[in-house]
Amino acid sequence: MRGRPTLPSSTLYGLTVAIWGTTWYAITLQTGVVPTALAIAYRFLLAAAILIGFCFATRRRLSFGLRDHLFMAAQGMFLFSLNYILFYEASLDMPSGLMAVCFSTVLLMNIANGAIFFRNPVDPRVFLGALLGLAGLLMIYWPEVASFGLHSKAVAGLILSVIATYSASLGNMVSVRHKKAGIPVIESNAIGMAYGALCSLAIAAFLGEPFVYDPRPIFSIALAYLALAGSVVGFGCFLTLVQRIGADRAAYATVLFPIVALALSTWLEDYHWSRPAVAGVLLVLLGNVLVLMRRKLLTRPLPT
Repeated sequence: MRGRPTLPSSTLYGLTVAIWGTTWYAITLQTGVVPTALAIAYRFLLAAAILIGFCFATRRRLSFGLRDHLFMAAQGMFLFSLNYILFYEASLDMPSGLMAVCFSTVLLMNIANGAIFFRNPVDPRVFLGALLGLAGLLMIYWPEVASFGLHSKAVAGLILSVIATYSASLGNMVSVRHKKAGIPVIESNAIGMAYGALCSLAIAAFLGEPFVYDPRPIFSIALAYLALAGSVVGFGCFLTLVQRIGADRAAYATVLFPIVALALSTWLEDYHWSRPAVAGVLLVLLGNVLVLMRRKLLTRPLPT
């Protein structure tokens, strides 16, 4: 029996960066009428329904033991619920540039958590690439970062962003555990996103938020894009990368997709590139080369 066809890692990486670089704009189209937790619940309910339907259509196994369900619920809570709710709330008091820099620290968190939970050795090349990428993002967004004030709301937003980023990193670690347990990405995402949606619904109910829906067509279009492209395809690609090349290397996509978002902003919002921003992009690309370069290319002896 032939195995299911798989996409090369380079394609998965490119899709992750391209898709998540555009979801930042789609997210802004969901704000206003629907409360944050409820908007996130709608997104992942739809994504889970799509994935579960796909699993049934392709006869994939969806029955797992209690221990596996507990880990899927943890992934749903950390990666498909709390991570988003906390970032949405933080965005009320923080500039988007600082949020992008903050979220990209998931690179360093994944390196640390991989060492803590799985005793993975820290690759100096990946660590250096991560630092270069973060430095590049700081250069790109420096005007916003420099103007950030340490008043109470801003500090609260920064704390929420750090917690949200660590929540995402814990979700990445659960995906690594799924690989060790032999649970495929599509199946674990289908169930995990369902748990994440239920978690967001429970939070919305606890906060007493009204269960409403935005009737504007743009809201439904953004919801469909975020569920299908951003969640089903985006997380499918990213978490497959986490299992293939490691959570530390895969997480470099979080440094690259803000650049895609800025490119989109250049087109849609007339963003103007400064020299430091261009230099920052070059640093990010250099870090990307270091993170993804194959080890054997670095260790190959020089010709004599």
